[in-house]
Amino acid sequence: MAGEINEGSVPAYYREVYEAIRCRTDERVQVEVFQRLLQRTDISKPVLGQIAEQVDSTDGFLSKLSLYKLLALIALAQQGKQPSPKLLENCIQELPKPQLGEPRELNALRMQPAQEDVLTMSQTLDKLLGRDTVQLELIPEKKGLFLKHVEYQVTSQRFKISVYRRYSDFDVFHEVLLQRFAYRVVPALPPKRMLKGVLTSVSEREFIECRRRALGRFINLVARHPFFSVDELVKTFLTFSGSDVQSKLRDAYKKTGDEFMTNRIATLAKEYLPADIQAQFSTSRELIRNIHNSFQKLRDRAEKMAERSKENATDLLMFGRELSTLGSDGSSLPSLASSRSTWGTLRQSLKSLSVEFAVLSDKAAQQGRREEDDVVEKLNIFLDLLQSYRDLCERHEKGVLHEHQRALHKYGMMKRQMMSASVQPKEQASVEQLESRIVQQENAIQTMELRNYFSLFCLHQETQLIFIYLPITSHILGAFVNSQVQGHREMGAVWNELQPKLGCLFGGNNESKPPI
Repeated sequence: MAGEINEGSVPAYYREVYEAIRCRTDERVQVEVFQRLLQRTDISKPVLGQIAEQVDSTDGFLSKLSLYKLLALIALAQQGKQPSPKLLENCIQELPKPQLGEPRELNALRMQPAQEDVLTMSQTLDKLLGRDTVQLELIPEKKGLFLKHVEYQVTSQRFKISVYRRYSDFDVFHEVLLQRFAYRVVPALPPKRMLKGVLTSVSEREFIECRRRALGRFINLVARHPFFSVDELVKTFLTFSGSDVQSKLRDAYKKTGDEFMTNRIATLAKEYLPADIQAQFSTSRELIRNIHNSFQKLRDRAEKMAERSKENATDLLMFGRELSTLGSDGSSLPSLASSRSTWGTLRQSLKSLSVEFAVLSDKAAQQGRREEDDVVEKLNIFLDLLQSYRDLCERHEKGVLHEHQRALHKYGMMKRQMMSASVQPKEQASVEQLESRIVQQENAIQTMELRNYFSLFCLHQETQLIFIYLPITSHILGAFVNSQVQGHREMGAVWNELQPKLGCLFGGNNESKPPI
């Protein structure tokens, strides 16, 4: 029956209802949405059942013409007539208008779960961390014409392959990644520093190690991102073993363009955004700013604790060495020393204690490395993500919004010029050229508006990503507690072994023994 309805003769109201409730990703209407529409009418339940029996759906969806048929049946029922296909045949040329209210009010009937599936990230921290783990190791420097350059071995657990990359490769990768995903959290790269001559100073080596760690955090955040991880750019960077990975990356970007050009819902982003998106964004941004500040303070304290452990290791080692130096002094005792003096025996015993203090120093150094690797590094990777979110917010405000406002301003100037031209006659060619420029500017503004909504859409998802990562706090605290427990246990065992030896230093002179 639906096939006999001529779409050209369908009332405008029918088309408006269809546009209000159809899916935004195709031309069909979900049956559940139509059932919600039925509930808005004042038709009795038995008659509603009769209309529902006429629903001709495929996989839970109605075609446009099937919806038109059902709208006509609703209109007949509202007129007190029998909503039957046979009666519909008599008015097929002039379909009756159903009373369903303003079409724009029907937008709310669209299935919310379908929208949430697009906008909401169904991820957990464990899923993100399980996407990939990338190891970044420094390989021996290779000498160039004038100076050495540093190369890294990059090993992806997901792709099960190792490739070699220089800092400049990371730089190009970051550049194209930012072009491809301008509306998402792209972590910053650590600064590049030109290293002259041979790397012999401690400060230079420390810089190289800090940069290696930062590049490792960068590539792991990228490799675990829900959208970056499935993109060709990331696969190319982690797997391409050819001679010119930089050209390969740029070519890959040229083939795809930015995310706005390839994301299937980019131009429909406005439809999926909540009405209070701006308020949500402002609230979330402030909350994340506060979280960022707190985590920076936690990281600073953790760094100080790791540094103190290293300093403690140095102090313990030097303490033991001084005892050894003291015990190694073979000078004979002066005659004025008491005949009962035990210094000669005690002096010999002190030398052996340096071994235990060397062990204590090693345990303290291990403690410092654990605090640095397990605690500080985890804090840093989350801080890198938080900082990239703040950078994204600034890009949205200073980039997309600013360009949109500038385009509107330019459009306003063009319109004023056009009005002036209509008052003061000018050459026809000049007026036509201005009209053409206005049309071009209108198209540009429309594109910018779509990009602005897509930027907000991505911001909403990236905000979710931050909150998905927040449980990393428990990972950090667990690593901190475990490192302290292990460190105190290991050092406690050495101290306990050392304590009985102290009694031997004083021989049988009970008065000289330290209190226990």
